[in-house]
Amino acid sequence: MEWSDVRIFLAVAREGTLGAAGRALRLSHPTISRRLRAMELATGQTLFQRTSDGYVLTDEGSAVLSMAEHMEESALAIERRLSGDVQKLEGTLRISSPDWFGAWVLPPVVAEFAKLHGHVDMEILTGTRLFSLAQREADVAFRISPFTEADVVQRKLVEMPYGVYAAAERSPPRAGDGQGCALVTMDTSLGAFPDIDWLKAKLPQAKVVVRSNNRNVQAQMSSAGVGIAVLPRPVGDRQPNLQRLDLGEDPPSRDIWMGYHRDIRRSARLRAFVDLAVTILSKDRS
Repeated sequence: MEWSDVRIFLAVAREGTLGAAGRALRLSHPTISRRLRAMELATGQTLFQRTSDGYVLTDEGSAVLSMAEHMEESALAIERRLSGDVQKLEGTLRISSPDWFGAWVLPPVVAEFAKLHGHVDMEILTGTRLFSLAQREADVAFRISPFTEADVVQRKLVEMPYGVYAAAERSPPRAGDGQGCALVTMDTSLGAFPDIDWLKAKLPQAKVVVRSNNRNVQAQMSSAGVGIAVLPRPVGDRQPNLQRLDLGEDPPSRDIWMGYHRDIRRSARLRAFVDLAVTILSKDRS
């Protein structure tokens, strides 16, 4: 079985539908369907059960899943190593970060990098999803917590300050109370957020009225007068309709971590971007 067939098998197994698998691999729905049928005919096995909810692995498909994943690991390791040996400043660089970081912190780095290295194309991938460095979903990633994956070279880049914000026309609340105040907070189902716990402790009588997994959405909600929000300073300080509140102390800051897979550490475009990010972002926070 060829690696291209294994990629399709794994995509269908992970995504559950031909359409989603096609989008993941950037192939058309008919191509995925045709290749999957050819694979099953060639092996003489039915790898998936077609159901109303999508494609489910059969016993035969489940039996080869782990072997297909091992094949993927080997292929990706080869791809990363070859990519890491490229010394030309050209090609594509995939950068992953939280939404707010990509919108408010990264632009100066990307602008300067584009000016210096015009032959490198950049893809900025943002959101709460942690894109895999091992699977080359991203080449370099910025996160608010240390990386736990194996073989990742990482460093603490900056300590990011946070602030408390409310609509500019709103009367500031009194710390230790919060009666009658509304809060706009992070969706805590995604994990623990020290700034949210801090805000609730500072305004114990306040009521959470909106939760969102996107700091930009929280900023706009707060600007519209929905409630008080804790935001990274690069986000909150640049909102014209927000005021930064003084509750006696600042919210907990967060460390920003930058990481990349060790197999591509020799990539010239990666090294150039990492060095520039360190120079610009460390200077901005000093």
